[in-house]
Amino acid sequence: MVTCYLSYIIDPYKVKEFEHYAKLWIPLVEKFGGKHHGYFLPSEGANNVALALFTFPSLAAYEQYREDSFNDPECQAAFKYAEDTRCILSYERSFFRPVFEGSV
Repeated sequence: MVTCYLSYIIDPYKVKEFEHYAKLWIPLVEKFGGKHHGYFLPSEGANNVALALFTFPSLAAYEQYREDSFNDPECQAAFKYAEDTRCILSYERSFFRPVFEGSV
């Protein structure tokens, strides 16, 4: 299992647009076999940092999702929405493996 951690720098004047973008992606990740754990928008502190977490069974499954998303019309529309609104200034992607109680 691998969890993708996305850290976004967003335009603080376009949080509503970024929230719409986030809501587009949650079902799309799940459509391609992932489990979305949500987006996290600014509240207190920095007003331009947002996060997202989602999990795939393996890095290979994540890579397949990425490849498939580039050919999916709904995913393309979500990419275009972010580009058109310019709500995302930059992002950084990292991968983690979860540790659960009792796991070895």
